[in-house]
Amino acid sequence: MEINEAFNRYIQFCMFEKQLTSVTIQDYKDDFKKFLYYFPNIKDTEDLSKDDFDNFTFNQSLDELSEKTISRRITFLKGFYIFLESEEIVLKDIVDDVEMPKVKKKLPIYLTKDEVDRLLNVIPLDSEANIRNKAMIEIMYCTGLRVSELVNLRIKQVNINERIITVIGKGKKERSVPIREESLNYLLFYINNVRNKLNFIVDKNYIFLNSRGKKVSRQYFFIEIRNYARLANIEKEIHPHSLRHSFATHLLENGADLRVVQELLGHTNVETTQIYTHLTNEKILNEYDQFWKKK
Repeated sequence: MEINEAFNRYIQFCMFEKQLTSVTIQDYKDDFKKFLYYFPNIKDTEDLSKDDFDNFTFNQSLDELSEKTISRRITFLKGFYIFLESEEIVLKDIVDDVEMPKVKKKLPIYLTKDEVDRLLNVIPLDSEANIRNKAMIEIMYCTGLRVSELVNLRIKQVNINERIITVIGKGKKERSVPIREESLNYLLFYINNVRNKLNFIVDKNYIFLNSRGKKVSRQYFFIEIRNYARLANIEKEIHPHSLRHSFATHLLENGADLRVVQELLGHTNVETTQIYTHLTNEKILNEYDQFWKKK
């Protein structure tokens, strides 16, 4: 079968049977283009072989691509080949024993408690945008929501009386997260004094809206976080997800159970949550070293 036709079948399978997101589908299309760029002689599925994985990894390493990018592309290629074998488009065993590139885990960037306070205190409540942004930062830090969950937060997801936010996270998994009272007060202040007084609301179900009544975008929130960080003299290259990292790290520093933090973050595997124990251990070691240096 012609290789482009086989790939189109795989994309249809990913869209309608696996129901992957449009972002993932676009990533797969980009990965496939890169694969054909490296191997222009592959025109048909009969041209595929087990060596493709090693050769694909080698070519990308020559281009000095990151281990994370290479690993993601090899994962895509493996899924594509498994599909071809399952559909009997390829009648040879080319997927077994594929060795995935090892990706070094980078510790996430997080803010100290002092830096979080500085970030929040630098935002004046002198404009509708600042009131909304402060409410967004308060909610993200005190709940550990993903940025996509924050910007897509709907009115019906907030239980004011019980101080609970219910979200649908990755894998369509529902979880409920408590909100601290101070952060809830900022949220209610924004809703009552800014959101509900907009002249025209397009996205009526969403909480965080721009001046045109439309849902705030992730990109806009990213830019605003960076601007506030500069004003607060925070030198770290932070982004919205840094607030989620800070939430998890500070909980563990204060003795929270790892499994509880896992549930609050919506992690499927506790191994994903354990990276934050490295952050807290690193802080303990630094403080230990500083103590002995003063002796």
